[in-house]
Formats: sequence, structure tokens, C-alpha cells
Amino acid sequence: MYSQTYIRKVVESRKPKSTVGFIDEYCQYYRNQFSDVRSFEDFKYLHMGSISDIKRKILPEIAKVVGLDNHQILHHLLTHSPWNSQNLRKQRLDLILKVLALHKFGMN
Repeated sequence: MYSQTYIRKVVESRKPKSTVGFIDEYCQYYRNQFSDVRSFEDFKYLHMGSISDIKRKILPEIAKVVGLDNHQILHHLLTHSPWNSQNLRKQRLDLILKVLALHKFGMN
């Protein structure tokens, strides 16, 4: 039988699945916030669902529109995944400030 450490290394060694180009590019800024590939992929699925044209932005509807079998994966990401929302929020604000500074100084 395989150890949990071996299984985690195998899972982490693959590249995340691609989604939409600009979502992949944007979410890549936050890759360091996620300890495993699956959580990062789920993070990207949430972004895809957020910009989709579905009327109700609820997890079951987001799961359907991004092609997941059920919404439990997304629910797990939000409730049990080992990422820190405060760290992610800080990193997001830092990125916004950096982009605004570049825009202000005409370096876009």
C-alpha cells in the first residue's frame, strides 16, 4: 500500500488543469497560497463560475457550469481547504496596488 506522503507527492507533481486563459493567468498569481494542485484547480473553477452567465452564483450551479459532478468539491475548498483567506486577501490587495501604481505612472 502507498503511504500518504507518497500519494501527496504524486498528486502535487502534476500541473493544474487549464481553464480559460485569462483565469489561468490571473489565478496563477495565487498559486503559492495552495498546498496542493486540486485546491488550486477548484479555486480556478470558482472564478470561472463567478464570471459565468448563470443567474444564481451558488455552488451547485457553479459546479454544473464548470463541468464538475457535484458541488461538494467547491464546498470543501471553502470550508476545509488548507489555504488562508487573510493571506490570499493581502496578496490580492498587493497585486491591485501594484497594477494601479503601474497604471498611474504610465507603465501599463
